[in-house]
Amino acid sequence: MLSNHLRLPFIKVVTTLIVVTAGIYYMTSGSSIAQDSVMPAAPTVEVTTLQLQSVRTWTNFSGRLSAVDSADIKPLVSGEITQVLFEDGQEVKKDAPLFVIDPRPYEATVKRAQAQLASATSRAKLAKDELNRTQRLIDRKLISASVHDTAHNEYQMASAAISEAESNLVQARLSLEYSHITAPFDGRISRAELTEGNIVETGSNAPILATLVSHKKLYAEFNVDEQTYIKSVRSSLNTSAMPVELTLAAEDSVVYKGHIHSFDNRLNSSSGTIRARATFENIDGVLTPGMFANIRLGSTTKTEILLIPQRAVGTNQNKKFVYIVNAENKATYREVTLGQYHNDYRVILSGLHPGERIVVNGLSHISPNMIVTSIPANNIPTKTGTED
Repeated sequence: MLSNHLRLPFIKVVTTLIVVTAGIYYMTSGSSIAQDSVMPAAPTVEVTTLQLQSVRTWTNFSGRLSAVDSADIKPLVSGEITQVLFEDGQEVKKDAPLFVIDPRPYEATVKRAQAQLASATSRAKLAKDELNRTQRLIDRKLISASVHDTAHNEYQMASAAISEAESNLVQARLSLEYSHITAPFDGRISRAELTEGNIVETGSNAPILATLVSHKKLYAEFNVDEQTYIKSVRSSLNTSAMPVELTLAAEDSVVYKGHIHSFDNRLNSSSGTIRARATFENIDGVLTPGMFANIRLGSTTKTEILLIPQRAVGTNQNKKFVYIVNAENKATYREVTLGQYHNDYRVILSGLHPGERIVVNGLSHISPNMIVTSIPANNIPTKTGTED
């Protein structure tokens, strides 16, 4: 039992210890609370896991449409146009009548040639009979050889006259046929440049009566750069197997699918390109020669490549980079080399590997080596499979 003179100092010491301990606890817990309130939470980012994608690569070009078949309709015989048998811009079938040039002179020529052939045939028959008669007489030695030779010569001349008459009849019939001008192939005819009553002549200065172009199938002509040409041809000996897609420059809602028809036989040294021609079916009748078109040339086979969304790519001066999220949820900086576009994605040439997780949204909120909270990205395909 402490005495009264010792109890008071002891109480003061205990009280002081209690106050000091409470102060230390308050300062420590307060500092921890303040520190917790200052430290920011890890930012949330959307990530996707890279996988190899089996896709067909495409290269874009600009071109112009041209007709597979095109013809300037000109007269092959002279005369007066008596009939125009089509409407401007009409679709016509092969051998459909287009113009009639007055056929009466040519009909008369045919009849005259037929008469000449009949006359020549009759003379040849008489010459043949005479030759046979002289042959019998010379066998009996009743006439000289010169008489027989004369009969033989007359028969040869009569036979030649038949051949000449037959040729004249063929020519006359051909001219009569040419007086009826028909379509050489299926297509769309232009307006009639000359109408009924006009006189036309043949030859080098013959006028164009109309123009006919095929419209069911058209060519798209475009220039391919040397690198793409070499890569495309080496990948397939059958260039017609290369898929080609076309959209109109003025309106791209419809995609026309075609194939390579041919490449030119040499490279243009000034432009470094080679002329390519692709064939397309005019499925809706809209395509017409002269239109500008956007053309996509596809590889013959699909390849395994890495694709990333364009929004996952950051730019640091002239370098491209992405953020990789590792197993510790730390965002690491990675430079990448990009290839061409594939839809809304970019082809990765180097810098990334399958299985790595990349940030696709929220790049502006993170910095290298920052701890992040990752969530799966929505609407990001992990495997395109047979996508073209």
